[in-house]
Amino acid sequence: MATFNRRKAKSSAGLFPKASRFGRRASIHAAQRDGVDDDNLAVTQAPRRRGIYLLPNAFTTANLFCGFFAIVMAMNLKFDQASVAIFAAMLLDSVDGRVARLTNTQSEFGAQYDSLSDMLSFGAAPALIVYEWSLRGMGKLGWLAAFVYCAGAALRLARFNTNITVVDKRYFQGLPSPAAAALVTGFIWLMDDLRFVGTDLTWFAWTITLYAGLTMVTNVPFYSFKEINFRKSVPFIAIFVIVLIFVLISSDPPKVLFGMFVLYGLSGYVIYFWRLFKGKPVSIVDTSEHDVMDHKD
Repeated sequence: MATFNRRKAKSSAGLFPKASRFGRRASIHAAQRDGVDDDNLAVTQAPRRRGIYLLPNAFTTANLFCGFFAIVMAMNLKFDQASVAIFAAMLLDSVDGRVARLTNTQSEFGAQYDSLSDMLSFGAAPALIVYEWSLRGMGKLGWLAAFVYCAGAALRLARFNTNITVVDKRYFQGLPSPAAAALVTGFIWLMDDLRFVGTDLTWFAWTITLYAGLTMVTNVPFYSFKEINFRKSVPFIAIFVIVLIFVLISSDPPKVLFGMFVLYGLSGYVIYFWRLFKGKPVSIVDTSEHDVMDHKD
């Protein structure tokens, strides 16, 4: 397990981040980051190229299209299609960074393009969808909750890009924006599938929207699954488990997917309070002179 400088990374870091200065290291992050895939993928420290590559950016463009399509569907009151489009954007977003690394086509342009696409698909689009579906009738409380979510997504993406070399790569700092979007739109998809009207669930939608927006900007650690090596051989039973997962999801996608992301959205707080109970540092930001990646397990 990664070790932290206990003199600086105190357990009293709190749920919400405090302002910090990274000094000269902050100015070289752009040269260190490599193959950023929204806020969900690991990075290396090779400098990015400045060229523009077709294949990974095609997936990013598809992600952008899904976010825009979701907004259009919400304006046409087709909330089920809008929710499905957000989940499609999540799938595409998880692919573009991996494609860039596999084909050795990482670039600074691709990283910036990916962040802007994520802001639309996982920030603006879910906020507008939930506002049109349920929060419009709440007046000021409704659009303020939608704005908190949208601002949380923007801050989450900006913090990920700046803290990318100083966090424990096993965890995300705060709820990832795709998972937050899945919480909000997954709830809409499930309720629409159960034939509930959004105006009858305003306070539920308001609570979930605020929860997702605020959790994105906390210091709560969420497991990143970056330690899973897809290139290693696995036991036969692992393939069978994957088949069962696909069968489970296909049996009732709205219920299963929303349930999975609810569990993930709560898992960070379980990890946070468990580390707090054990006396371990709850902040996953390394404030020592060396990067987190330099620490040994």
